[in-house]
Amino acid sequence: MNTDIPVLIVDDYSTMRRTIGDVMRRFGFTNLAYAEDGQMAWEMMQENSYELLLLDWSMPRMTGLELLKLIRCPGGRFTDVAVLAITGEAEQESVVEAVKSGVDNYIVKPFTPEILERKLREVFARRRARS
Repeated sequence: MNTDIPVLIVDDYSTMRRTIGDVMRRFGFTNLAYAEDGQMAWEMMQENSYELLLLDWSMPRMTGLELLKLIRCPGGRFTDVAVLAITGEAEQESVVEAVKSGVDNYIVKPFTPEILERKLREVFARRRARS
């Protein structure tokens, strides 16, 4: 797992952003940025390059799904950004919609660091296989 890549953690709860950041640093990631909602993340993406988004689903201003649809817009410049959804939405409909919209993987809160690490490894393995 390449831990040098730029990562954007998007969640409307500061505690969750901090927790995810702490876990990512434990895995060796150091190039971390934070956004409190999809709108802020979208604005940050216009100015900075990120290779991985850890994206909450339910947020004010712009949801994770709305941001994902912008990121996966055909011909857009962000289609190669890996997206791992981290959410409290466990319903099958939400998972299906996330997959149809182009999410690379999905974690339901609450989760353990081991689950996050496994899902990250799956995302990177799929990305390598597509290259």
